[in-house]
Amino acid sequence: MDDMSTRTSLLVGEEGVLRLRSTSVILCGCGAVGGYVLEGLVRAGIGRIKVVDSDVFSESNINRQVLATMDTVGRPKVQVAYDRARSINPGIDIEALDTMVSSDTIPDILSGGYDILVDAIDTVHHKTELLKAAADMGIPTFSSMGAALHLDTQAIRVAPLKKTQVCPLAAAVRKGLRDHDTSNIVCVYSEEKPLVTPGSRDEHGKSVLGSLPTVPAVFGMTLANLVISRVLDAGARE
Repeated sequence: MDDMSTRTSLLVGEEGVLRLRSTSVILCGCGAVGGYVLEGLVRAGIGRIKVVDSDVFSESNINRQVLATMDTVGRPKVQVAYDRARSINPGIDIEALDTMVSSDTIPDILSGGYDILVDAIDTVHHKTELLKAAADMGIPTFSSMGAALHLDTQAIRVAPLKKTQVCPLAAAVRKGLRDHDTSNIVCVYSEEKPLVTPGSRDEHGKSVLGSLPTVPAVFGMTLANLVISRVLDAGARE
């Protein structure tokens, strides 16, 4: 057992470490929530990851995105994610896919026989299309709902998509997937009502929402932990 996995092995055993190492995950989005998902998965020893994002880092990301620093401003998020993952675990099998999630790209994104999908994107239409495709393919999926406009980390919950409540993004996604089997989709969401803040838009016309570093971090690490728990629980059932 390598030194990186020593503490993990003490908790889950060598067999658990091997299960994590043999698990493959698609991570869509490596921003505020997704960056922390990546951090948790890589440090836990997940062996194969495909990370998908089409954005570049800006200074406005630095307040809440773990991969955003003054040195990464202007760089593609997936390339920074790739470098970060390899700096933690040089042996990881990681693919950086610099592309937007859309109906045209989803077949390629979900290809490759990956075990689990983690959805950390925030555009409703693209999110819904991704979750539809994953649901139709039977891919176990852990999905982040809205982390912005929240202050209370104690209001964060985990539930199947159909049992989420309060979160407007979850409601929109549920509506979009009402004709699909969503039993494989588990969500991280907040039961705190979104705070009303003055609206603003970036240079591309996209709505900009207020956010702290803490809430997205808890969302992201909770998603990572759900993946880890699923892998270990599956091993315990065998």
